[in-house]
Amino acid sequence: MENQHPPAFPLDTVMSYAELRAAGATRAGIREALATGALRRARRDVYVGGGVHETVVAAQRVGGRLDCISAVAAAGVFVLDRSSLYVQVEPTHSRLRSPTSRRRSLTAASDVVVHWRHSERGAAHSIPLTEALAVAVRCQGRRASIAMLDNALYQCLIDEADLGDLFAGLPSKYAALRPLLDGRAEAGSESIARLLLKNLGCSVQVQVQIDGVGRVDLLIDGWIVVECDSRAHHAGWEAQERDRLRDLLLAERGYVVIRPTASMIFSDPKLLRRAVHGLRSSAAVHR
Repeated sequence: MENQHPPAFPLDTVMSYAELRAAGATRAGIREALATGALRRARRDVYVGGGVHETVVAAQRVGGRLDCISAVAAAGVFVLDRSSLYVQVEPTHSRLRSPTSRRRSLTAASDVVVHWRHSERGAAHSIPLTEALAVAVRCQGRRASIAMLDNALYQCLIDEADLGDLFAGLPSKYAALRPLLDGRAEAGSESIARLLLKNLGCSVQVQVQIDGVGRVDLLIDGWIVVECDSRAHHAGWEAQERDRLRDLLLAERGYVVIRPTASMIFSDPKLLRRAVHGLRSSAAVHR
C-alpha cells in the first residue's frame, strides 16, 4: 500500500511531478498536499512548496524565477516600490503566462518586468539575494538602491565582501553609491531621509545616543532630531505617549524634534527638506 504522507517539500526549489515521485511522494500524497496547501502547482508540471512567498508562485506561473526587486523584497529587505513583479526568464523559453492565471498569456498590462538572461540556478525558484541586489541596483533610482543596500547590511544579510563582489559586477558609474551606504539605518525611510538632508547641505548623524533619552534616528546640524516613524513601531496610544515623552525630554535638552512618517518621506520627500530648511533659516535669523 502506498505511503499517504509525502516527504517535506523543499521551499527553495521547484519540482516536476516526476521529481516529486522520485523523491518518495505518492500519487495520493501529492493530491493531499495540493488539497491542504502544503504543495502548490504554479503551472503545468511545475510545483513549489506551499510555504513559499506568493511572488515566487507568480514568477513560476509566468515561466521563470523570482528576480531583481521582487526577490529582494521576498527576502525581507526594504524596497521602495513593489508594484511590479520581476522575473528572470531563460532566453530560450517561450509561452510566458499571466502571473495570476496559468491559463492566460502574459500581456503588457500584467505589471511584470522580464529579465531575459541565463542563470545557473538550476531548480532554484528565486535568484540569490546578492545577485538580485545587483540587478535591482540597475532597475531603480539612486536613493531606493542605497536604502535597499543599507537595509540588507543592517539585517546582516550581506557583508562588505558581498558588497565588493556586487559593485565589481556593476558598471563603474554605480561605484559612487558605495561610499553613501550606511548599515546603521534601521529602516528604509531613515536612509532616504539621510540622503535628502545631506543633499540639503546638512550635517547628518545616524543613530545618535542622547543622554537621558536614548537613540534618535537622525541628528541634523547637532540640534534638529528627525525621527522616521512607521505604523509598525509607533501605532497605539502607549507608543504615542512614549514618543511624546521623548520629544519633551529632547526639548528640555535644547533639541527640536520633527517626526515625518515613512509614507510622507516616500510620497513627498521635498516636504522634509522644506521643513528642515525652514528650521535652519529661522535659527539663522534669530542668532
